[in-house]
Amino acid sequence: MELKTMKTRTAKSSFTHLRGLKLAALALGSSLVLAGCAGNPPTEQFAVTESAVNSAVSAGGTEFAAVEMKSAQDKLKQAELAMHDKKFDQAKTLAEQAEWDARVAERKAQAMKAEQAVKDSQKGVQELRQESQRTVQ
Repeated sequence: MELKTMKTRTAKSSFTHLRGLKLAALALGSSLVLAGCAGNPPTEQFAVTESAVNSAVSAGGTEFAAVEMKSAQDKLKQAELAMHDKKFDQAKTLAEQAEWDARVAERKAQAMKAEQAVKDSQKGVQELRQESQRTVQ
């Protein structure tokens, strides 16, 4: 007489199988999400960049930080061309660089305006001192 053993699934082997399937599904889903991000146009970054460029222009960037403003505007144009060619990663990188150039231009313009205001104030104080010395004499 021969004994046959019956193979039965245990809860542990079933759990391991399900765990493997879950991990595979997670990996596949993550790769699809990442691949989808690479193919999306960076419209939000463009909006932020255009806002930064406009703020820099309003702050006097074209007058006080001409080099930085030109760089920002040139990079924004290059980003628009890359976007047109559907090179979204390159477009996003250029737009980010243009944003930071515009922010530097804005800060530089603000600093130069503040420096000019200080000089004007010092000149005004000096004129008042000279005038007060004339009236005393």
